[in-house]
Amino acid sequence: MKALVWEAARTMTLRDQPEPTATGDEIVIRVGHAGICGSELSGYLGHNALRVPPLIMGHEFAGEIVDLGPLVPTFRPDLAVGALVTVNPLWYCGDCQHCAAGLNQLCVNRRLLGAHRPGAFAEYICAPAKLALTLPEGMDTRIGALTEPVGCAVRIAELAGAVADADCLIIGAGPIGLLSLQMLRYQGAARVFIAEIDEARLAMGEALGGIPLQPSAVDTVDAVRDATDGAGVVVSIDAVGTAQTRAQCVAATKASGRLILSGLHEESSAMPVADMIRSEITARGAFAYTPANFARALELLGADAIRLDPWIHEAPLGEGGPFFERLINAPGDVSKVLLTP
Repeated sequence: MKALVWEAARTMTLRDQPEPTATGDEIVIRVGHAGICGSELSGYLGHNALRVPPLIMGHEFAGEIVDLGPLVPTFRPDLAVGALVTVNPLWYCGDCQHCAAGLNQLCVNRRLLGAHRPGAFAEYICAPAKLALTLPEGMDTRIGALTEPVGCAVRIAELAGAVADADCLIIGAGPIGLLSLQMLRYQGAARVFIAEIDEARLAMGEALGGIPLQPSAVDTVDAVRDATDGAGVVVSIDAVGTAQTRAQCVAATKASGRLILSGLHEESSAMPVADMIRSEITARGAFAYTPANFARALELLGADAIRLDPWIHEAPLGEGGPFFERLINAPGDVSKVLLTP
């Protein structure tokens, strides 16, 4: 099969690789669409210790089952050759205390498709059958491949808590920021301010119902404070992950408000902790999604309640390298790149 192999920092090469076979409790899927995730951009640059070359990345995907391991019919009789599926790429053990609490994304033994084992930037991928979800009737793999990032937004919105009739702020209009914006609006937020330096992405946020803030034109914190009569927002979401954006979220959040940290641009940074203490601001990290969040994401996509169209760009697998570069340097009017083997 053809596979896009990350071989070194900023080096992606289309290569011939052996086709996977289904053994035990696994299935083989012919990949229909596979999305490029922001976390993979840092891996591509060589800034992510989780990913080690040579590696086939890709953990946002959907496709058609072409083979079943011998154990699969026993515990997943709903799966069959020819079925269209997406896959929760976070394997979990099911036995640790986090799994017992339903927080499988925090499993102490978790493994990620496209990091710990070959991913979906290939014609075929082998995956544990327990992680597969059948696509709803009529849904194609183009939409099914969005389940993973939507799952992240579902988790963020869950941690954000009650937002009905409340004002919120999101910094960063990448895919997670845009999806989180829609989730907050879906849950009844009054106004969702969205700050983004890229004009094209800011326009996407406005088209999806956000109140746009261009940091090069206005001070994000001042604009939010002015619009809320000095109070600040009930919930702020940092979907970038720099010292500046984290501090801006703190400064824009009202006393007793909530800050959700999802951006991973910087591994560590200073935080205005004294301000958080004095204002009793609650900060929560948001990592991935529970299995329930993942299933909910697929339901929302099936109901057309959340979208990234018309800004999805499809590209052949062999053009993956140039699209990684574009997303790093100047993404423009791209909400999500889906590679098609």
